Amino acid sequence: MPAHQAVTPSARCQERLSCRLCGSNELTTALELAATPPANAFQPTAAAATALARYPVRVNQCARCSHAQLAHVVDPEVLFGDYVYVSGTSAAYIAHLENFQLSASAMLALDERDLVVEIGSNDGTLLGFFKAAGQRIVGVDPARAIAASANANGIPTINGFFDLALARDIRAEHGPARLIAANNVCAHIDDLSGVLEAISALLADDGEFWFEVSYLRAVMSDTLFDTIYHEHLDYHRLEPLAGFFARAGFVLWDAEPITTHGGSVRVRVARAGVREPSARVASLIGEERAMGLHRLTAWKQLQASIERAGVALTAALDQLESAGLSGAGYGAPAKATTLMHQFGLSAERLQYIVDDSPWKQGLHTPGLGIPVVASDHARAHPVDYLLVLAWNFAGPIVANNTWFSKKGGRFVIPLPELLVR
Repeated sequence: MPAHQAVTPSARCQERLSCRLCGSNELTTALELAATPPANAFQPTAAAATALARYPVRVNQCARCSHAQLAHVVDPEVLFGDYVYVSGTSAAYIAHLENFQLSASAMLALDERDLVVEIGSNDGTLLGFFKAAGQRIVGVDPARAIAASANANGIPTINGFFDLALARDIRAEHGPARLIAANNVCAHIDDLSGVLEAISALLADDGEFWFEVSYLRAVMSDTLFDTIYHEHLDYHRLEPLAGFFARAGFVLWDAEPITTHGGSVRVRVARAGVREPSARVASLIGEERAMGLHRLTAWKQLQASIERAGVALTAALDQLESAGLSGAGYGAPAKATTLMHQFGLSAERLQYIVDDSPWKQGLHTPGLGIPVVASDHARAHPVDYLLVLAWNFAGPIVANNTWFSKKGGRFVIPLPELLVR
């Protein structure tokens, strides 16, 4: 396992000294991983990629509400200004977003007069489904190129960060929103209280805020440590979130675990008095407490699981390479940055990484400089095994690359459990 590097935070990375949800300054170190560059900071050259600054990756837990959050906050302009992740490259995730739209439309009885606003709307895949269903739509996203692409594709998108001033501007132009969505965004926001104030200013009285976020329960149970990186400032569970929303005049009235990104939770929030909490919320909070997620011991158990996973993966790769087999990676998600740095993977072990997103092809991985290529590169420059770094899409990846299996290639899936097939 690699040594944890001592990294001094700079003006672009500051330590947070209070809990984002309850404001307490009683924070305790829960977990520390290898320092990394920003997880999506793919670069045009290997030299530029390896020259990137690395920042600490440490999780703190609040002694008052037991919320877990990163100790250090990297400037969001560094993280998101030139973002290269897009939603619309995975058929499975596109189907998931369509399900989100169908569920929201049914539960809220949305009609053509209703406004749907998405925070962190990315390439507009989700809003496209609402547009097709007849709703009025507005997206907000800070990634310049992706926002421009969404606008060019007919999804009205404001390039910027969602705040109170922007919320008031949207309401003045379009009216109140019946639905505000934020999928895989709420873990990225340092000023959650400020964003919730902006949501309140934009939301209709009977409107709802729906969001999806990585669920700490899944992180712990399946050793999904690679979802811990600088974009993800928070590691959410429902009990601290319910208190946070209640203090702001809202009610977390429903939640359901979902399978996206290895294990997430879809949360539904309304103004206090509009909805009553479902039995499912109380049940899930009870399960969280039964798992001990409010205790530091859960994080110590996760640390031990990470170490075991690293030993197992290293042994498997060593065995393949001792037999003279060469390797590459498949999938270049943000989580791969954490996994590769934590387990000491490098360009010496992985010749390249295949990724289906044209936004990442031709670039090099943060800190390690491994080239990201299209799938046809793997056919032209064959290897003997592929390490599936986008392990949450392992099923479709294996199914879509039967040509590799038929020629004797092996797939190595590192998480949630090591599998070589």
